Parts: sequence; structure tokens; C-alpha cells
Amino acid sequence: MKPIYILLIIAAYFGILILVSFLTSKDEESNDNFFKANRQSPWYVVAFGMIGASLSGVTFISVPGWVEASKFGYMQVVFGYILGYLIIGTVLLPLYYKLNLTSIYTYLEKRFGNNSYKTGASFFLLSRVVGASFRLFLVANVLQVIIFNEMGVPFWATVTLTIILIWLYTFKSGIKTIVWTDTLQTLFMLIALGVAIVTVYNDLNITGETMVDYIASSELSKMFFFDDFKSGNYFWKQFLSGAFISVVMTGLDQDMMQKNLTCRSLKDAQKNMFWFTIVLTVVNFVFLCLGLLMTVYAQQNGIDAHKDDLFAVLAKDYLGIGVFIFFLIGLIAAAYSSADSALTSLTTSFSVDILNIEKKYNVKNQVKIRKRIHVLFSLVLILVIIAFKYIIKDESVIAKLFVFTGYTYGPLLGLYSFGLFTKLKANDKWVPIVAILSPVLAYVISTWTQTQFGFEFGFFVLILNGVLTFIGLLLISSKPTPEEREILFNTPQ
Repeated sequence: MKPIYILLIIAAYFGILILVSFLTSKDEESNDNFFKANRQSPWYVVAFGMIGASLSGVTFISVPGWVEASKFGYMQVVFGYILGYLIIGTVLLPLYYKLNLTSIYTYLEKRFGNNSYKTGASFFLLSRVVGASFRLFLVANVLQVIIFNEMGVPFWATVTLTIILIWLYTFKSGIKTIVWTDTLQTLFMLIALGVAIVTVYNDLNITGETMVDYIASSELSKMFFFDDFKSGNYFWKQFLSGAFISVVMTGLDQDMMQKNLTCRSLKDAQKNMFWFTIVLTVVNFVFLCLGLLMTVYAQQNGIDAHKDDLFAVLAKDYLGIGVFIFFLIGLIAAAYSSADSALTSLTTSFSVDILNIEKKYNVKNQVKIRKRIHVLFSLVLILVIIAFKYIIKDESVIAKLFVFTGYTYGPLLGLYSFGLFTKLKANDKWVPIVAILSPVLAYVISTWTQTQFGFEFGFFVLILNGVLTFIGLLLISSKPTPEEREILFNTPQ
């Protein structure tokens, strides 16, 4: 397909998103709209839109490419997600609604103090900048290969255009717009997934077996690995890591929780989480099925395409123009449904948590400052994505993303666990030091155990990091006085 036609498809797609933005931003331009959508979002719309935001372009590209090396082992992590989402729905959401939070990290201020609050928000900002940049890098790289290289457009220009398009449809109403654009983008992504899997299956010319039977009988569909506890693919490592990954990357993540907090009530938010969990589990499984079929297709036809290149190469060169168009739309939809909410949540967290604009400025100035911060983080994402171009070489992006998550979200896991499950008072001034030392120590331990004993922590490093943070907080804690206990827990002695 000629690049000009691809550009027209992309332009039409973003024209639809900008139209949705216009329709959802007719109300007064306010930070309450931008941050919380006035808490008027239907739960089922939030649930459906969160699927695309959770999967992102990383899942769209990397999960199918993982099957060749890891088979269906990723489902071990996905099953862990289910446990994590149960914890979010029954423990964290009730807490956030009870405290009526705009930023979920405000809880840390109420529980520990200002230093802990700023530490939690800072780790989120770091995690989300890098995570969103990973996701957008992947998509920008694909667009560069299939369109812009041929047109002579440099990578930095592709990245800049990508971010500008996100800014255009989020700058006015933020999360209120994103709740609806994410729903639309999730739909596009799932249609692309369905078209791709049916096309590949038909092209394989499989006779005498249904698709379900064919996938079930394949060696590549092996799902559970109990053989070697030292391996990073060992079931209990993957399952527990999945549970904690979902807790930190959804329940302790301003990006994902900001959508939940736009629901009308706690009950609606919990219904959203329940249905979201079911559909997300099914969709991840279908992505792995697509990966299996694509891997077999590539092997049978002698196609040299692996890991993150598998889906893109087959869609562009082998599966026909129809699949390629849907692949392109699905990829962009998956990436942008994650990236747009990331930009909004970064703006929200920095405005509320770091600058305290709700306390320091009047309403008119709050809007002005929020708009400037929105532009600032757009520029930050551009710079980080361009930097990744010279860092990422051949490893699957999703693996890098989860490993990085283990080090940056670990302190948040430790902080919230300590706050929720103990009645101790941590010394607030020492909390930042504990939060910084824990990832460093986790890295040293994981490297040492692999070198000395061949034991791979893998995604399990997140739990190690959280435990180290928890232990560090124990060491700097004391029992609160009755007066302090009443303030911290609102439970008088």
C-alpha cells in the first residue's frame, strides 16, 4: 500500500477521535472535568475502554511474538492478574472512594506524611513516563518502518507527530474525553484481532480440525510450567508476579485508577473491575492464539520474522491489504488508548501531587497551570521515546517493560502494603531513602542469585522489591501515640 493511503487512513482515524473530543468537551473547561469527568462516567463504558488501555500497543505487538519462545506461558501471569484485580476491587477501590481522592497518592500523605506522598507520586511519574514511552516507541517504530522511512521523514518527526495528535484530543477535557475515545479504540483493536486470527487460520489451510482443536494439540500451546523453580517461567513465580503486577500497574497507578474514579459510585467501579477482568483474560488468551497461528504460518512459509517483528511483517507483506489496514488501525488504537490516558494521568499527578495546585491557586490559575503541565509532559515523552531508539535493540518490549515495572512500582507496593496492613507509624523523613534503596538492593540480590545459583527472579523481582520496602519501613517505624492513631486511622482509642 502506498504511504499516502496509509496517511489518509491515519488522518481519518484521528479525525474521529478529535470529533469525539469535541462532543465530550462542550461543558465548561475545568480541572474537575479533566481530572475526574465530574464522576459521571457509565461503568460499562469505563470497563470496555480499560481493556485497550491495559493491553496497549505492547500487547498487540509483543504477546503474539512471545509464543515462539515462551509458548502460552504468559497466561500464568494473566491468571495472576485475576487475583490482583480482586484485591483492587475489594481493598483499594473502597479506600479511594471513601477518601474521595483525585490523586490516589493523596492516601500516602494522610497515612504517612508529605515526604511519603511526594515519594509515591514521584515513583509513579517515573514509572508512567518510561512505561508510556515504551509503548509509544513501539508504535512509532512500526509507523517509521512501514510509512515514514519511505517518505524520508526522520524518527524524531514521527514521534513528535504522534504526541501532538494525542495532545490535540486530550488538552481540553482530559479523562472525560479519554473514557469515550478509549472505548472506541478498544473496539477497533478487537476487530483487528478478530480479522487477523481468522485470516491466518484460513491461510494455513488446516483440514479435519477446528481452530480450537488445532491450537490445543500444538506444542506451542503449553501453558503451565512447574518443572524448574529456578526458571523465570516457573508457574508460581509467574502467577504471583501477575497478581502483584496487576495490583501495582492498575490499583496503584494513577493512570488506570483515574478512569475508575470517574464512575458514579463505588458499586459501579467494582462492577467495572469485575467485567473488565473477565474480558481482559479472554482477550489475552486470544492474542496468544493469534501468536501461535502466526508462528506456525511463518515457520511453514520460511518467513524470518520473530518476536516484536512477527505481527508487523506478516500483516504488511503476507496476509493481504485487508489485514494490513486492520493491523494498522488496531495497532494505533491499542497504543493510543494507553498513551492518551498516560499523558492525562501524568498531568493530573504532577499538578495535584507535586505542585498542589488545588491548594495553592484559584480555579482560573489552576486551569492555566494544568495546560502548561500537559504541554510539558508531551515534550518529556517525545524526548524519552527518541532516547529509547538508541537503547532498545532486540529484546521483546513487553519483557523490558515488566522488568522495569518491578523496580519502579516495587516501592509503591511496599508503601501501600505497609499502610493498609499495619498500624505502625513510619518516620516520614526516612521514607524516600527506603524507597530508593529498595530497588537498588533488589537489583543486587536478583543479579547475585542468578550468577551464583542460576535462579531467575524474572517478574518476581517486583515482589522482592516490595518486600524490601516493607522491611525498610518496619525498621524506621514506631507505634503511634493514641492521638497520632486517631489522626492516622480515624479510630480513637
